[in-house]
Amino acid sequence: MAPLTFPFPARGIDLSVRVSAPVCGDALPVIIFSHGNGQSLHAYGPLADYWAAHGFVVIQPTHLDSRMLGLAPDDPRRPQFWRYREEDLAAILGGLDYLESAAPIIRGRLDRSRIAVAGHSWGAQTAGTFLGATHPDPDDGSVVDRKDGRIKAGVLFAAPGSGQDLTEQAARTFPFLYPDFSAMTAPALIVVGDHDMGGLSTRGAEWWRDAYDLSPSPKTLFTAFGGEHALGGIPGYEARETTDERPQRVAAIQRLSTAFLRSVLYPGDPAFFDAAAAIAADPSPEGHIETK
Repeated sequence: MAPLTFPFPARGIDLSVRVSAPVCGDALPVIIFSHGNGQSLHAYGPLADYWAAHGFVVIQPTHLDSRMLGLAPDDPRRPQFWRYREEDLAAILGGLDYLESAAPIIRGRLDRSRIAVAGHSWGAQTAGTFLGATHPDPDDGSVVDRKDGRIKAGVLFAAPGSGQDLTEQAARTFPFLYPDFSAMTAPALIVVGDHDMGGLSTRGAEWWRDAYDLSPSPKTLFTAFGGEHALGGIPGYEARETTDERPQRVAAIQRLSTAFLRSVLYPGDPAFFDAAAAIAADPSPEGHIETK
């Protein structure tokens, strides 16, 4: 169901969201998903559709950096895109009553004790702040801390790593991108590609592991063999960002992320154990799992 609109006067443009939900069922867990740079609520169908088909309500905002909105290069909001992104997710968390009233398909069907966040690339950085990752406010150097106890789990796809390893251009363009993962205590699955060279870091593919390596347990890392930044095609079925199209890789990520969230949100659910065992038993697996 899209677009649904949140009034958001301080943003200058109301917040549009897409809601995907199962046809049947009640007490449904929720995933709030933050898209990558330039994308929109219309992207990431391979994830949103799969999650909804497997019992989750998926809420996808369109952030101000979206190409769909087409803000001018000199728009004064551009240096604050990172802040607006985080406020978008906070508005959804605080506005579930409004969202339910605007979307009859989910009215009375949400389990608000089981909320997760997820995101890809810049969206993973945005989502990670609600799991406990912090970063400096480039305006005054203060620490931005968005951790929210309502968020029980997260899935971070290609999350940017340590700011100390940014290229000169990336450091100028993204002065907020200096994450501290030491307080990211919420359970999370971090998904990376071992061929994701990107253009942000001087360290190469291992940089994308930082959200796992530098955060406390419990965490799980899935390294997709041959995966580049689009991880086989998670941004969309025909997204131009996909340079490593591989349906098998996307399918493995779909299954593993769903199983991870079910096992965290429903303690005792064996879904993740079963999914991990299937990967371990596969003679040609799509990736490798690490846990701590």
